[in-house]
Order: sequence, then C-alpha cells, then structure tokens
Amino acid sequence: MREIKVHEITAAVSKLCKDSCYYLPEELLEKLKASIATEESPLGQEILTTIVENAELAKAKDVPICQDTGLTVVFMEIGQEVHFVGGDLYEAVNAGIADGYVGGYLRKSSVDDPLFVRKNTGDNTPAIIHTTIVPGEQVKITVSPKGCGSENMGALKMLKPADGVEGVIKFVVDTVRSAGPNPCPPVTVGVGIGGNMEKAALLAKYSLTRKVGEHNPNPQYAELEKELLKRVNMTGVGPSGLGGSTTAVAVNIEYAPTHIGGLPIAVNLNCHAARRAEMVL
Repeated sequence: MREIKVHEITAAVSKLCKDSCYYLPEELLEKLKASIATEESPLGQEILTTIVENAELAKAKDVPICQDTGLTVVFMEIGQEVHFVGGDLYEAVNAGIADGYVGGYLRKSSVDDPLFVRKNTGDNTPAIIHTTIVPGEQVKITVSPKGCGSENMGALKMLKPADGVEGVIKFVVDTVRSAGPNPCPPVTVGVGIGGNMEKAALLAKYSLTRKVGEHNPNPQYAELEKELLKRVNMTGVGPSGLGGSTTAVAVNIEYAPTHIGGLPIAVNLNCHAARRAEMVL
C-alpha cells in the first residue's frame, strides 16, 4: 500500500491547469503546422498560420492560448494500492484548480447555479472529475480544460443497431457540418460508441485525451477513425469555418459493450486549442 498526501494532488493539479492552458500538446502543434502545407484554401492557410503563431507566442510568454480557459475536466486513474491521506481527494483537486486558475491568471468561467442565479464561483471550481480504479500504486492525472464554444456543439443519439457503420458515419459528419464555425475548427472529433446514454458521452469526452495521430488499438475502429477524418474534411467547413480542407485534425473513437437493442453514439468536439496536460504520481 502506497500513501499519497492529498496536498501532492493539489500541487499537481495546479501545475497541470497552467500547463494545459499555456502549452498545446506538441503532437497537435506539429499537426497544425503540417496542415498549413496541405490546406487547399489560401485563407485557410492564413488562419492555420495565425493559430500556430498564437500557440507559439502563448508558450513563449506563459500566457493562455485562448481567453476561454474553460471548465476544468479531470480524469484520474487511481491505482488500487494507493491510500490518500491528509484530507478529501475531491477537495484537493478543486484546491489545485483554484490555485492554478487564480495564480495563473486564467479566466474563471464556472457558475454555481446553471439555471437561475448563475453566480461566478470566482476560481473556476468545481471541476468535472472522472475517476477509475486501475491496478498498481500510481495515480495518473489528466487535466483537459474545455471551453463552451466547442462543448455546446456536442451531440448524442440513440441509433438503432440496423443503422450500422453508415449510420455512425452520417451522424458524426452531420454533427461536424452543423457545428460549422462555432467550435473554432480545425477540431478534434471525439466519438463514443456503445454502452448506454451516459457512457457514450463519457467515452466521447475521454477519447479527446488521446494524442492526435494515435489510433484506437482495434484495427476496425482505427480504420473507421481514418474514414471519418476523410469524410469530415470533405465537408468544406475548413479553418474557422471559412472554407477549406482542414476541418479536423483527428477523429478519436472509444467504444464499449452495449445492449442488443441499442447503438448509442456521442460526439464531442474540441476546438483547435485542444488543451491537455498529464502527470503520473
């Protein structure tokens, strides 16, 4: 049994909040750079060049990539041999977020009541926290701030099993096409297939923590990712929704077993600033 003091979690989350908002993942930045050469639209090339320059300036100056530093989504893979001491785990995570957002001068976007009062919490807490128990004695923390422009463009549908692969492709492509410029393309498309309603949505969100260019280990789903990326980029939405051949940089699929009568599917879009940072304790 390994003991981890919760103040270590607070410090880790605080650092990850700043890192994720200041620095784009390297593989995403390289993909955006490569897309400049392959983009068919001159305006699209100009937009992609500006996106890359913005990301590099944010990294050089330690400032947020985007003014919308989002709701903070935290995925934690907790080894079953870990014992947390010194306080409440969720309180420690939220303390880290408050420290990271206040100390890092990140915009605070969380409101305490979604419908009536909608008062800003002042420190971007509480986080959206997802935990899973895994073998071992380590804790992997992934912080992925998510702005609302892209989050608002997500969609979920309970397909029929008979809709099959073509039904999945149609729903994903239609969702991206309908989103247009709103999620600030080029997007990363997260797709969750299977489970039930809430599981499909969680799978779609979790898929966005995967590196750009890293495919699902199942070869059939890997091929579907490639086909979906091709079809999405044929929509012509393009960078910033102003036309072009670079509507998405990746499509990531996660799947789960489901009921014989169901085929749930969810789509979650990340904007071009697909922020992510992780640490293992």
